[in-house]
Amino acid sequence: MRAKLFFSEAFRSMAANLSTSIAAVMTVLIGMFLLGLFIALGSWVISWTDHVKKDLVDNVYFCTDLTCGKEALPKEVNAVKTQLDSNPEVSSYKFVSKDDAWKEMQERFPDLTAETIRNPLPPSFEVIPNDADQVQSIAATFQEPLPAGVETVKYGEKKAERVLQVATIIGAIFLVGSIILLIASTILIANTIRLSIFSRRREIEVMKLVGASNWFVRAPFMLEGLLCGLAGSVLAVILLLLARELALPGIMGRIESPDDIQAWSFPVVALILIAMSLLVGAAGSGITLRRFLRV
Repeated sequence: MRAKLFFSEAFRSMAANLSTSIAAVMTVLIGMFLLGLFIALGSWVISWTDHVKKDLVDNVYFCTDLTCGKEALPKEVNAVKTQLDSNPEVSSYKFVSKDDAWKEMQERFPDLTAETIRNPLPPSFEVIPNDADQVQSIAATFQEPLPAGVETVKYGEKKAERVLQVATIIGAIFLVGSIILLIASTILIANTIRLSIFSRRREIEVMKLVGASNWFVRAPFMLEGLLCGLAGSVLAVILLLLARELALPGIMGRIESPDDIQAWSFPVVALILIAMSLLVGAAGSGITLRRFLRV
């Protein structure tokens, strides 16, 4: 019975302040819709950066008679192998012989290698780090003086820096944008509840005088905030579903991406939006009610 009373009071308050309630719902709708786009696009881009990070490896190139005047000795190769085995930042590595490197070169650039008589490529270790951020620190362990038999160590410095910078910027934009949208939605719901409280301030004062608890007074307004948030998020999910079905196929048809680059699934995004809208509704209501009940 008490729950029924709370819901009826919440709906009555929303109907009495219809324009304000609609404004709050629309604000949550816009905020959650944009947040949904942020989550979908942000998760896809993060997946893309993770895919690109997989290509960030360290390459330890050994001496050849063309580069150093002599070939690296087996003991020098083994010394580097021992150094890699003892490095906790190294996930795995593989040795690429001169012949293997030449075969790969021939497969990728057949025209370029067709007239080349001698194999100019050096043997190397291809080193995969535990984390893409560690390519630089792994390369730093081979700084001057280089180990005996090693010609150079490369990890695609410019590419690594660009990828890591893009990943950092995207993460920051995603976080800041989400926070701004949530704060804006919370403020609008708080204003809606504030107007509802103002229009019923005498009724609330009478309820307090006859002994009503804070939670008894607070519950209908808390429900009002939750309902505004829920309504806005449900409408946002519907709009996102329409956008996914109507616009996404045409967009993705023009983008070539590997199968491992995926945004978060739509049900996950929808659940996040609904949960966040309920949180926003509760926060907006709670902030306003707490200030009022202290008067």
